Amino acid sequence: MATNPCARQSWAGCAVADSMENTAILIAVALTAALMVWPRLSQSTGWRAMVTPLASIIGSGFLVLGPILNDSFGMFAPLMMLVLCGVAYLFGHAIRFNIATIESSAERPLAAHRLETLSSWLLSFAYVISVAYYLNLLGAFGMRLTPWNTPFNARLLTTAVFLFILFTGWTRGFSALERLEQFSVGLKLAIIAGLLVGMGFYFADRATEGALLLNPPTITGWPALTLAFGLLITVQGFETSRYLGDTYDAPTRIRSMKQAQWLSTLIYIVYIVLLAYVFAPDALELSETAIIDMMVIVAPILPFLLIIAALAAQFSAAIADTSGAGGLIEELTRHRLKPRDAYAVLVAVGLLMTWAADVFQIIAYASRAFALYYAVQASIAAVTAAKTPRLHRAKWFYGALAILGFAIAIFGRAVEGG
Repeated sequence: MATNPCARQSWAGCAVADSMENTAILIAVALTAALMVWPRLSQSTGWRAMVTPLASIIGSGFLVLGPILNDSFGMFAPLMMLVLCGVAYLFGHAIRFNIATIESSAERPLAAHRLETLSSWLLSFAYVISVAYYLNLLGAFGMRLTPWNTPFNARLLTTAVFLFILFTGWTRGFSALERLEQFSVGLKLAIIAGLLVGMGFYFADRATEGALLLNPPTITGWPALTLAFGLLITVQGFETSRYLGDTYDAPTRIRSMKQAQWLSTLIYIVYIVLLAYVFAPDALELSETAIIDMMVIVAPILPFLLIIAALAAQFSAAIADTSGAGGLIEELTRHRLKPRDAYAVLVAVGLLMTWAADVFQIIAYASRAFALYYAVQASIAAVTAAKTPRLHRAKWFYGALAILGFAIAIFGRAVEGG
C-alpha cells in the first residue's frame, strides 16, 4: 500500500517538502496556462483545430481511468492504456479516411449515404448518454470535498445541473455558456500539467526509496477484455474533428486529429506509468472520485485543482454535447424537431440514467454507444474502399474494424466499483 513519504519525516521536513512540491505544481500550472493564451499558439489554425479533439480525449477519462486501470490491471495498466489508445487510433484512421474521401467525393456510394445518416443518429444517441456521464461525474466531484458527500447528494447536484441546462437551452440557447469551453480547455490542460509534475515528484520519491510496486492484475482473460471494451469512452473525442468542416479544411482536420491522438496517448501513458507503480490496487476504495484519494497522498494541493478542473471540464463538455445533439437531431428530422425539443429528451434520459445507474455503468453504456458509431464509420470507410479500385484492399481492414466496433458494443461491460 502506498504511503506518504512525509510519514517518516519530521513535521518541519514534511512541511518544507510539501511547500516545494506545491510550488512546483503551481509553476507548472501557471506556465501551461500562459502557453495556452500565448498568441502565437492560441491563434494558430493548427492548434485551434487540434485543441477541440484533444480536450475531449483527455477530459473525463483523465479523472476515472487511472484508478480503474490500476485496480484491474496492476503492473500491466500502461500496456492496457496503450491498447485503448491504439484501438481509438484505428477508429480515428477510419474517420480520417472518411474525411479525406467521402467528403471530397462528388460521387458517394448510396450505401455510404444511408450509413452516414445512421451514423449521425447513433452519434446523437451517444451524445445523450455522454452528457449523463459528464454530469454524473460533475455531481460526484462537486460533492467530493464537502460535508454532504453522499451518492444521493451527488445525484441531486447532477439533477440540478441537468435542469439548469434544460432551462438555459429552452429559453436562451447555449451561446453564452459555450464560451466556457474555450476557458475550460486551457484550465484542464494546465491542471493536468500540474498533476503530472506532482506525480513525477512522488514517483521519484518512491523509486529512491526502492518502494515501487509491481502489482499483479486482478482480472485476466475474457473479463479483462470485456472491461477494456467498456472503457472505450474514456479515450473518445477524436471524432469531433469530423464535424469541423465549416471551420477547417480536410487536410487540417486530418492532421490535427492525428496530432491530438498522438499527444493524448503520450500524456495518458506518462500518467498511468506514474500512477500504476506507486499505488496498490487495494490501497483505496475504487469509486468515480478515487483519483482524489490518490492525489491527497501525492500533494495536498492536487485534490483542489482536480475538483476545479472536473467541474469546469464536465460542465463545458456537457454543454457542447447537448448543443451538438440538438443540432444533429434538428438536421436529421429536417427541422421537424427543434433543438430545444431534443434538449428535453436528452435531459429526461439523463435524469433516468442518473437515478437508475451509477457512473461506471453509464461509462459502459456510453462506450457501447460510441462503439456503434465508430463501427458504422468504419463500415462507411469499407463501402467507400470497395467502390474505389485503388483502395480495394483497404475494405478488409475497415470491415474488420467495423466488426471490432460491433463486438465492443455487444460485449463491453461496466467496472465494478468498491
